[in-house]
Amino acid sequence: MRRQALAIVRRMTPVWLTAFLDFPAADFEHGVAFWQAVTATTLSPARGADGEFATLVPGAGDAFLRVQRLADGSARIHLDVHRAGQEFRIRTSPGGFTFCEVSEGESIRPEPVVWPGGHTSLVDQICLDIPADRYDEECAFWADLTGWEKRNGIRPEFRYLDRPSGIPLRLLLQRLDEPTGEVRAHLDLETTDRAAETRRHVDLGATVVAHRSRWTAMRDPVGLAYCITDQG
Repeated sequence: MRRQALAIVRRMTPVWLTAFLDFPAADFEHGVAFWQAVTATTLSPARGADGEFATLVPGAGDAFLRVQRLADGSARIHLDVHRAGQEFRIRTSPGGFTFCEVSEGESIRPEPVVWPGGHTSLVDQICLDIPADRYDEECAFWADLTGWEKRNGIRPEFRYLDRPSGIPLRLLLQRLDEPTGEVRAHLDLETTDRAAETRRHVDLGATVVAHRSRWTAMRDPVGLAYCITDQG
């Protein structure tokens, strides 16, 4: 019985996470070009019924970033949770965050990109931005969904899930000052030199929103929010 229970746990535990950058049709090419430059990736051939999907392919390791051209709506992030033997389904968290459950995916996490000057960077985290009235419920939901240990973050408004080795993205759970509303998400890009990396992004068309002690809040050229964070 114990062996059977362990097999069920292994089958249910995510084996990979993929972040989708979803762009409106009018902004798709501009948004994709920016994120290709930011991540030093190449764009795969389009796929899907209308050619709406593509993958950002790293120079080494396996892909964990993909793009989607939206028929309507504003730019956003959604998450694919990969499990062995999982049939595709679209789900919504208690706070209204849409994600997909999909079959097993890739397995080799890419190394950070080394840029001229020697600093490195890599998209390393998806942060769920959660209004205060949904925070405890969302934290419990994602811990249960993944089976990953829930831990306290560096500030009282942060918790994170302890990802297994090899998973490309961390899951950070941020409690917003907003009393209510829908859960959304943004990407965090970790770097060894935040000042140099920020300058690189600004040169590519991004905008600095705010400087914090350990991260810089940014917007890409089509308005998608993300952060550049210190390593560690």
